[in-house]
Amino acid sequence: MTGHPLLEVTEVARTEPYLRTVGEVFRAFRDQDSGCVSYGVRLANGERWFVKEATTAAARHSLDRAWAFHRAVRHPAIVPQLHRLAVGSGGPAVVMPWHCGEVLYDPTPHRHGGRAHPDHPLARFRAQPVAPILRAVDRLLHAHLAVEAAGFVAVDLYDGAFLYDFDAGELRLVDLDEYRPGPFTLEADRLPGSRRFMAPEERRRGSRIDTRTTVHALGRAIRLLLDAGDEERAWRGTAGQLAVVERAAHPDPGERFTGVEELTRAWRGSVGRDPGGAAGHPGHRARTPVFGAPPGTPPR
Repeated sequence: MTGHPLLEVTEVARTEPYLRTVGEVFRAFRDQDSGCVSYGVRLANGERWFVKEATTAAARHSLDRAWAFHRAVRHPAIVPQLHRLAVGSGGPAVVMPWHCGEVLYDPTPHRHGGRAHPDHPLARFRAQPVAPILRAVDRLLHAHLAVEAAGFVAVDLYDGAFLYDFDAGELRLVDLDEYRPGPFTLEADRLPGSRRFMAPEERRRGSRIDTRTTVHALGRAIRLLLDAGDEERAWRGTAGQLAVVERAAHPDPGERFTGVEELTRAWRGSVGRDPGGAAGHPGHRARTPVFGAPPGTPPR
């Protein structure tokens, strides 16, 4: 075979058998409520990749939406879909770089003791000092500046989309498959998502879904990441930071920040950082963002 066995092939008969001919399938994620099956693959040259295949009609629609999202949005914190394969037995399948880390919440299978168990990734994340949590929050916000700039809104953002590398102290975002262009009017009874993160308008047919909906999801994310537990009775930030979060997650969209940029400036002001610059991302500015490599560029 000539060329890259994952990035330069356009069609395979069946995904898993093909992956086993070009490398080692060292992880398989089969029990997923998304309707997808995913694989961690190590090639002969040592490269590791993540391959995700749709197995249902709904999953195919979701991957189609995700493909459009990743063509429009690039950011170092968002794990990109770099290549797409047609699959004779179903599919499609998409190829992404493999990154070390653990998702902070995995609904399948349920862990004994849930998110509060000391061994659970979210509990371990919350047990860290405040400083690395603040860095993760800043990276989350900075990524959503890119989402907003591209004209997309967050749908189905929750802690299962947060991939955290505890050794490197680095947050990445995965499975943003439901993000879509906005604003739009909700034509169903509700959007997909976790009730812990969803805004009221996401559960009301005919509602306007826009960047204020993204602001709500981010506010809820910060509230849950910077609290010591799920009961939301142990806020670890300052009163000023809590005020920013409460405005972001206000039930009334009109009472929230107007967009991610305004939220980000308010949040960075509350933590004592320059609201015009992205802490931890030298050279990135909120108004003139540089969001990573151009589409199609393989990861280093």
